[in-house]
Amino acid sequence: MYLEHFGLTEAPFKITPHTEFFFSGASRGETLEALLYSITSGEGIVKVTGEVGAGKTMLCRVLMERLPPSVETIYLAVPSLSRDEMLTTIAGDLNLETHGLSTSKLVRALQERLIEIHAEGRQVVALIDEAHAMPLETLEEIRLLSNLETSHFKLMQIVLFGQPELDQHLSLQNMRQLRERITHSFTLLPLPPGDIKDYVDFRLRAAGYKGPELFGPEPLKLIAEASEGLTRRINIYCDKTLLAAFAAGTHTITAGLVQAAISDTQIVYQGAGKRRGAIWLATLGSLIAGLVIGFLAGRATRPSATGAPIDTSSTAPVKPVERAADTAAPASTPAPA
Repeated sequence: MYLEHFGLTEAPFKITPHTEFFFSGASRGETLEALLYSITSGEGIVKVTGEVGAGKTMLCRVLMERLPPSVETIYLAVPSLSRDEMLTTIAGDLNLETHGLSTSKLVRALQERLIEIHAEGRQVVALIDEAHAMPLETLEEIRLLSNLETSHFKLMQIVLFGQPELDQHLSLQNMRQLRERITHSFTLLPLPPGDIKDYVDFRLRAAGYKGPELFGPEPLKLIAEASEGLTRRINIYCDKTLLAAFAAGTHTITAGLVQAAISDTQIVYQGAGKRRGAIWLATLGSLIAGLVIGFLAGRATRPSATGAPIDTSSTAPVKPVERAADTAAPASTPAPA
């Protein structure tokens, strides 16, 4: 709705992971490089943890794209899989016929197939998203899969992506053997306040924005405080702020517009102490949606819109940016540091 208003070629703050919007700042680029090294050097099980909305799935998707062609990737994003369902899924991705096979025969067939792939000079890596939600029995099976090896090499690399609850599961006594097989652990931290400006600017430019800086110090400060540096929340607040600015007919992002966007989103924490648990996002809609409807209705009744948009805020509006059709193509995907 607001793309033409701000001269954008696509929505800059989508919460679904689009890898062209991968932000390599705040050590994310370094983490990606470390993951690539760990996988290609055959380091066994690797673990990546982070809070809800910290960017784990985005990192996982970018990792899949950056792995060399010699690495065959298995992506598991259904954490509720039982042990046998996980084995069957992995076998299917490796083009194995699994019908009628017992668990022991299935594991043997997997091992033989992995040995064939290794003999061809290729690797297999299983990227397991939302691993914190896996049944403990399925997590234990991951340990057994990591035991599949030749005399010198692991036949399957495994990367676990999960929320901090994953560490809680791994700390259990019956998970000790799996825990001891994890060779590298990474934590995806929230963005520091100083990096949020770079993150917001990067995503706007990647979406084709060519105009002057949109989010000033005060709006960014509000976003930093409300989001706690979690990229999913930053995206939600920025998206709603741009919508509110469009509804108000202004190109100036004010603290008031940001506050309206924050107020329009409820985030409820569940869990004890300072631990953040499940996040529920509920759109109230009354404030920003009302602005949009009112603006569109008013525009429809006007004979023409020849003048510049009227800014009802106390801050003078900046000059409207060029329309997307008159600008260059959006910036290409940045290489990580």
